Amino acid sequence: MSAHDQLVLCLCTLTGFLWKLLLSLVFVSLLLLAVLVLLVLAVRLWLQGKRSARQARTGRPAVAFFHPYCNAGGGGERVLWCAIRALQQRYSHMDFVVYTGDLDVLPHEIVDGARRRFNIVLPRAVDFVFLRHRVLVEPNLFPHFTLLGQSLGSIFLGWEALTEFVPDIYVDSMGYAFTLPLFRYLGGCSVASYVHYPTISTDMLSVVSDRNQRFNNPDYVSNSLLLSAVKVLYYCMFALLYSMAGSCNHLIMVNSSWTLEHILTLWRAPSRTSVVYPPCDVSAFLDIPLEEHGDKTCHTIVSIGQFRPEKDHRLQITAFKKVLDRRSDAKEALKLILIGGCRNQEDQDRVLMLRGLCQEQGVANKVAFKLNVPFAELKRELQEATIGLHTMWNEHFGIGVVECMAAGKVILAHKSGGPKLDIVVPFEGGRTGFLADDEDSYAEAIEAILNLTPANRLQIRHNARQSVTRFSDQEFQVSFLAAMELLMGTVER
Repeated sequence: MSAHDQLVLCLCTLTGFLWKLLLSLVFVSLLLLAVLVLLVLAVRLWLQGKRSARQARTGRPAVAFFHPYCNAGGGGERVLWCAIRALQQRYSHMDFVVYTGDLDVLPHEIVDGARRRFNIVLPRAVDFVFLRHRVLVEPNLFPHFTLLGQSLGSIFLGWEALTEFVPDIYVDSMGYAFTLPLFRYLGGCSVASYVHYPTISTDMLSVVSDRNQRFNNPDYVSNSLLLSAVKVLYYCMFALLYSMAGSCNHLIMVNSSWTLEHILTLWRAPSRTSVVYPPCDVSAFLDIPLEEHGDKTCHTIVSIGQFRPEKDHRLQITAFKKVLDRRSDAKEALKLILIGGCRNQEDQDRVLMLRGLCQEQGVANKVAFKLNVPFAELKRELQEATIGLHTMWNEHFGIGVVECMAAGKVILAHKSGGPKLDIVVPFEGGRTGFLADDEDSYAEAIEAILNLTPANRLQIRHNARQSVTRFSDQEFQVSFLAAMELLMGTVER
């Protein structure tokens, strides 16, 4: 046999072997796919059986909110409790459940905390499903690839929630979009999201691609072309997965024009998406008198916001220091009060760091920290303040900003996100507040506010208070119930 014939024979033998291998791989893949489909169907039937047993036992549909940090004191928790209150008032024949990881408190303590912090009283009891593995969504568990790690962790936490209680309607009220496919396709639930802030956004991609340093883009990444390129690729891949998860929604509610723009870009479901501004307890602040005393000896600047890194309390302290240096000869004293909630040990450590920064800057005797304060104390501090301060870049909305304006304070907010697009906007042609975006512009704005005549400050405060009535609890209730009406109707029929 010639060499050519031997080569042809070898090629034919190899081709036959590869073809058999390919057929074997296809067969195994189809077999595994069939097993997976059967497993998914079996799990779905099991979960639906659990729901049917619950419905037979209670005779009532159930709506569940996924909010692992429901005992925190932030704006997201105010949305949660106002949403539940609105639904309880409208749908008295339904049960309402909250999935939470707050294992260190009792149910009545959580409800009482909502009353003390937000002045919200529920018309009837709400049930809680306590999740034991909330640590899976803690950011400190994933020092690198945090977004992906937390999202994968949320899938496992969502599975725990779903196996503990199978609702008829599932609402993700805290931004864990990767739980949605579980509840829709395995649990057979109608699913909805109230989005405070997209997990990934085009702005985040811009920060990395432009190699700008932020709290979530450290200098060792921003200074490296290779690491920045890798992170952009990672963000793009994650955005694709996030888009697929979000597309599972039957209903999407967003809290601001800024969030709407990003969610429409990512989830591409305009017919299922609407803006529902978050509830702000505007009426609770309207009894604070609007008065300007020309002989005031001390001006107070108040900041309201959880002690999270993105709130950028460091900028508040350094800008405040710069103002003090510029006004060393001023007659009026100046004080900064930071009011906010601490969710966990990480937040408490951050407060210790901020206290240390105050010591370094030499302003410790002029800066006060108020942690997890009750509503009455929050209102008291706002009543005494002159300026409301906000420094978060691309804040999705800014409930603290609205509360300061409702209390009649001159607001100074970050020139981005919700404050810029929705809140600190002209009212009937008049100024409602000030915007800034760095240490110098904040210091200059604070000085400008303090240098205003009492009459000019009073006019801005009047404009601000009148402009924020569109963010009241009542307006939220109307908008939220209108958005949820079709989804709620699916379990009433």
